[in-house]
Amino acid sequence: MEPLMNRRAFGALGLGTLAGLLSARLGLAEDVATSVGPTKGIIVLWLRGGPSQLETFDPKPGKRIGGPTRAITTSAKGIAIAHHLPQIAEQMQHLSLIRSVVGQEGDHERASILMKTGRRPEVALSHPSLGAVCAHELDVAGTEIPRYVSILSNDPTSRGGYLGQSYDPFRVGDPANPIQDVTPNVGDARQQRRLEALEVLENGFARERPEIDRRTLHRERTERAIQTMSSTQLEAFDVEQESRELRRAYGDHPFGRGCLAARRLLEVGVRCVEVALDGWDTHIDHFDKIDSLCRPLDSALATLVKDLRDRGLWEHTLVFCGGEFGRTPRINGTDGRDHWPTGFSVVLGGGPLAGGALIGETGIEATDDEPKDPVPVADVYATLLCGLGLDPATENMTSVGRPVKLSDGKPIERLLKA
Repeated sequence: MEPLMNRRAFGALGLGTLAGLLSARLGLAEDVATSVGPTKGIIVLWLRGGPSQLETFDPKPGKRIGGPTRAITTSAKGIAIAHHLPQIAEQMQHLSLIRSVVGQEGDHERASILMKTGRRPEVALSHPSLGAVCAHELDVAGTEIPRYVSILSNDPTSRGGYLGQSYDPFRVGDPANPIQDVTPNVGDARQQRRLEALEVLENGFARERPEIDRRTLHRERTERAIQTMSSTQLEAFDVEQESRELRRAYGDHPFGRGCLAARRLLEVGVRCVEVALDGWDTHIDHFDKIDSLCRPLDSALATLVKDLRDRGLWEHTLVFCGGEFGRTPRINGTDGRDHWPTGFSVVLGGGPLAGGALIGETGIEATDDEPKDPVPVADVYATLLCGLGLDPATENMTSVGRPVKLSDGKPIERLLKA
């Protein structure tokens, strides 16, 4: 038997098709408010490809493994970083640096899953990324648009996992461009007629297929998509509303605009925004590429920290910057660095996290593969959860009835303010 609302009838509505497409993209989280705390959300700056710690936050000037990179002092006592990042150096007193992160994966996809979920990949279970957890666990607070947004990335490791597709991120490109699938292509009167026709079809489908209607949450997702399409909160994506001076400070590039949009999105209630900066997989001509990669990172991250502080948002927002792994101390035969999951760097701050702290130390030889004070990826993940006011021991139930903790990691107490 054909379903009452078949493809032809639904497609004829136009608006129904648009709302359906949007609802699939939005990652519209169900209204679950299980935690209300002072930290309202997190901005993840994802350096896709595996950034080199030696050319960013753990330089080794004058050493064979260090290459031509110089070290510069920062506003944080005892912390020096690469000369490619002078603006970030000025903000390091507000950030903490872990130089000894250790993972167990050297493949891009598997390592990305580990970093974003705090767990190694499993065949039988897809774990949700941090953004999905935020959308599921943190207070809704009147947010009408998706609470998990991914900018400049189609990375499938950002996902709802066992929480369901409704917690997948809403993906957008450069904020300089209009958002797709959110603007009706007809006038208000015709749109209203389509909505009324859609309601007739929805009611009929619910009568004839009640179990499917309940299981798929089709009506709820469509209603939320329509709500999003009419929400003024979508204006948060429009970075042109900010001053020219501030836009210039973030940087006239997609990553800078993405970071500015991230701040605006958190102001209207989005709980996690990922902004991706691609190109860090530098197996070849590594040193020729580093400057062009660090330049947008430097302006965007430094201005984001300053902007959040200026607007009184720093105590309510976490910022995390890192990638799936680091790069080898050894320079290969094509003047590049290869994958290195042992002893790489991440930067984090905001909310209840300490500023100006330094954890871990890596060696000065190419063969040094055991950092001092190693920090497992799971512990970094658990620390971020605690910074968001979430208990890593909180359990969610999978679709097959398996209870799973948010994290098996141990929070890094040194980074959590008393």
